[in-house]
Amino acid sequence: MSTVTRVSQRLGVIVVFGLVFPLLALPRAAHADDALGEESQGSEQQADTGDDGTVSVTVGGVVFDRSKNGSGGSAGVLRSSTSWVPPACWYAPKYTPEQLQKYLEPIWEAGSTGHEWDATQRKKYLNPDEPEKDFNKDRTGEGHWWGSYVNDSYPPGWDSCDEDYFWVDRGDPPPAGIENAVTPEVLAELAYAEIRVPGTEVTLAPAGEAKVNLPTWAWLDGAEFRPVSVTASVPVIGIEATATAVPVSLEIEPGTPDAETFPASGVCEIDGGRIGEPYARGKADRDPPCGVRYLRSSGEGTFPLQATVTWEIEWTGTGGAGGDLPDGTFGATQGVVVQEIQAINR
Repeated sequence: MSTVTRVSQRLGVIVVFGLVFPLLALPRAAHADDALGEESQGSEQQADTGDDGTVSVTVGGVVFDRSKNGSGGSAGVLRSSTSWVPPACWYAPKYTPEQLQKYLEPIWEAGSTGHEWDATQRKKYLNPDEPEKDFNKDRTGEGHWWGSYVNDSYPPGWDSCDEDYFWVDRGDPPPAGIENAVTPEVLAELAYAEIRVPGTEVTLAPAGEAKVNLPTWAWLDGAEFRPVSVTASVPVIGIEATATAVPVSLEIEPGTPDAETFPASGVCEIDGGRIGEPYARGKADRDPPCGVRYLRSSGEGTFPLQATVTWEIEWTGTGGAGGDLPDGTFGATQGVVVQEIQAINR
C-alpha cells in the first residue's frame, strides 16, 4: 500500500495530487463551542480579527499571531541559510474523546477503510469490558487526543507524520519519541515558516544612472528595515513561542564581474540600526561604506544587481525556553543602468 493511501486511510480522507476528498461527507466546520476550536481534518484555517485590526490565523491546531510580521507587496519568505527546513507536518491536540468517537465511528460503519483496518482501530479505542472508557471518555477534560496536521503547501515530508491518534494528559509533554509533536521549540520552527520580511530593493545614489568608475552608494530604508516576529501558540494546552528575525547584513552582487564592491567582500554589516549610509552632496569623492563601482557600461541594457539580506532568528517560548534557529535570507534583483562619463571637447 502506498504511503499516500496508508496515511489517507488513517485520516479518513483520500488524497490525490494534493487534493483532499473525505471518504464520507465533508466534516462540519469548527464552531466556537468546540473544545479544541477545530473539529475537521488537515490544515483548515480560521481567522479572528482583534480590536486593533490585527489578525490571528489558526492553521492545523496552531494559532499564528502575525501582527508584528513584515507586510506589503514586496515582503517575502525567508530561505534558511542551511539545509534545515521548518516542519512539513506536526502533531497537536485535535479531539476530545467525544469528538474522536463522533469522527471515527461513522468511518468504521461505512467500511470504506477495510474490515481489517477498522477492526484494528476499534481495538485501540474501544473497551468492551468497560464501555464508559471508550475513547478515554472517562478522562474527558483531563487531556486530548492528538493527531497530525499537514502544511497546506504539501512540502517534501508532508506525509511523514503517520502516527495514529495518541492521548496526552493535560499538563504532560507529548511522548518523547514522536517527532514534531508541538512543544515551544516546534512552535518556534512553525512560526519561522510564517515570518515575512521586507523587500530588499536598495536605494542607489547618486540618483539616475550609475557612472563607470565612479562609486555608487547603496543603503536600505531604516524605517522599514527592522526586526519582525510571529508568535505560534496552542491555547488549549497553554504553550507558545515567538520567532524573531533581526536583520544583520546586506550582500551585494553587482551582476557583472567588471565591478568592485564596498566593502570588498560585498557584505555590508548593520551599523547603528541601519545598513549602508545615505548619499549626500559632497560625498562624491568618498568611498561608500556600502556600494559598488562599475568598471564598464551596461550598454543598451542593465546589470542585474542582487541584494540579499541575512536575518538572524532567535526564539523564546513558554517556561523560559528559547534559543536560535538557522539564519534566513531574502533577496531581490534590480536592474542598474551604467553609463560612460561623457566628456565635452571644445
